[in-house]
Amino acid sequence: MPGLLRTTSDRLFSDEWQLPIALGAGVALLVGFSLQQLVDESFGRWAAGFHGAGHALVWVSLALGAVHGVKAAVESIRELEPNIDVLMVVGAGLAAIIGHPGEGALLLFMFTLAGALEHRALTRARDAVARLSTLMPNEALRRRDGAWVPAAPEELSPGDVVLVRPGEVIPADGVVQAGSSTIDQSTLTGESLPRPVDPGDAVYAGTLNENGALEVRVTRSIRESSLQRILDLVTEAQASRQPLQRVIDRFSTPYTLAVFAFAVLALVWFALLHERVTGQVMTLTDAAYRAITLLIVASPCALVIATPTVTLCGLNRAARAGLLVKGGDALERLAGVTVVALDKTGTLTTGEIAVTGFEVSDGSDADRLLSLALAVEERSTHPIAAAITRFILGRGIEPAALDDFEQVPGKGIRAQSGSVEIHIGTMEYVLPRVEDERMRRRIEGEVNRVRAEGGISAVLSAGEEAAVFSLADTPRPGAGRLVEDLRAAGVERVVMLTGDSRLVAERVARDLGIEEVHGELLPEEKVERLRAIKAEMNGRGRLAVVGDGVNDAPALATADIGLAMGGVGADAALETADVVVLRDDLRVVPWALALARRVRAVMYQNLIFAMLVIAALAVFALAGMIPMGVGVIGHEGSTLLVVANSLRLLGLGGPGRA
Repeated sequence: MPGLLRTTSDRLFSDEWQLPIALGAGVALLVGFSLQQLVDESFGRWAAGFHGAGHALVWVSLALGAVHGVKAAVESIRELEPNIDVLMVVGAGLAAIIGHPGEGALLLFMFTLAGALEHRALTRARDAVARLSTLMPNEALRRRDGAWVPAAPEELSPGDVVLVRPGEVIPADGVVQAGSSTIDQSTLTGESLPRPVDPGDAVYAGTLNENGALEVRVTRSIRESSLQRILDLVTEAQASRQPLQRVIDRFSTPYTLAVFAFAVLALVWFALLHERVTGQVMTLTDAAYRAITLLIVASPCALVIATPTVTLCGLNRAARAGLLVKGGDALERLAGVTVVALDKTGTLTTGEIAVTGFEVSDGSDADRLLSLALAVEERSTHPIAAAITRFILGRGIEPAALDDFEQVPGKGIRAQSGSVEIHIGTMEYVLPRVEDERMRRRIEGEVNRVRAEGGISAVLSAGEEAAVFSLADTPRPGAGRLVEDLRAAGVERVVMLTGDSRLVAERVARDLGIEEVHGELLPEEKVERLRAIKAEMNGRGRLAVVGDGVNDAPALATADIGLAMGGVGADAALETADVVVLRDDLRVVPWALALARRVRAVMYQNLIFAMLVIAALAVFALAGMIPMGVGVIGHEGSTLLVVANSLRLLGLGGPGRA
């Protein structure tokens, strides 16, 4: 029986029961107030009964409203840190003692309702990311002795091979061993388009296999998976507080004590000194009424909730867009960014070479040359060969037959197709094998043009025909509009810092509209350049560095705030940066700046509104211009408005739409 009572008590005082209890208190108050008004003579002898029942229901409402408030107030007093709960419970209790139980019940009803709605709002914000923890399947198919045996995801270890059928969720981080499919990663990255995967590609726990069966070799246990690490970081971020919130928390107890002292002084003034100064008589009850009204309206409910709700909503809106912001402090620094320094390889570009042009010599058959090139390059593992292979396959061309194949380290490839000898590689390797002088000059001119623009070239000769492939690192999605979007988000200066050659850096910068470029920088030189930029800023605004999270750790650490284009599986990005961009889209970066500025604006809106309401109500209460009930409604109503204003952040459009 004691255990049952304890369980019932725990449920009664839980946050989940706060809203039902608040609604019960409201219904009791409404019915009780209505019955108290039924004193018209037309009810005759029933009027007194109605009035008595209404009076009893008002006290029931007061008791229900006190359920959560009294518990919280007792806990805060026990910890010697009196807070808002103490102010509200004392105010309601004193109102009832001086003969105004209705106002006390109204106060506790609205205070409990505001607390319940605040809890729901914070829960809704946390659920935006916490739902990730429910994505994991209950069962995985693990290969054991040639058969697929059911196993719990928690039992999977690195090296295990699991079968993921179409429509199933991937149970652990791993690498595809067999099969091809498309993976929906929107739950982790916010990216709407599915990602195609083939053997050798990484896949992540909690993502959905859309079509095609996959055999996946597990690389991490579920406790070390990308999903779990993201959840841990989000939980840590949600627990952190904005610098402004820490200041408010520090002064919460002194403010509460000051309100009590101010209310006592007001009572002394109205009860003992007011008549002497003004000549107006005020009873002790009326003096207590004004002092209690002041105690209630001066409570900082809306002020205290102004920053945590907006911060949490901002963090979770960012997470839904594939942006992991490590706490309120990082969000505050992000809002102040005025200068952005960008790495090139892996940040502005994907780090993957692609063919950007294909020029053939006069009289050459382009399709025949591409067929020969495909036959040669698909046998090579060099990144340039892989890029040329992707380019040719994209044109739907079939490879020619080869009779011989020889790789020349550091130079290129020699091959034979029938009577045609094929050479592909650097200009210095291929040019001596081209007999036609005019063709040689044409190749040399084209290669020099590509090099002057910061590109890479591969020369192909096949008998009397020749061609030049132009290659370059491919920009990330969203790179083309990045500078324009950053300017629109309030960034004043955009800089590129890269270890790549100056020619390549300038070409990429020119294509993307970046005016300030620093190339051929070693990691320590990047740091020196960033320090020089910070010195030039002279404390005005903040410096953000956007890198790939792998080799940019020193630069990310030097900046006021570091953003890593790390992707969902990049350990370095998750560990070193303040903000991790989980999706492969640079549009998220300016959107993140705009979101942080919006969060800051909403926070200031909340704080200014809360302070103005408190100040106005306190003046009106001292002047006796508002009854206690109106003060209660104004005070608690402002708290609800602050919560509602914060929740608007969850409805913001995503990158490319906001």
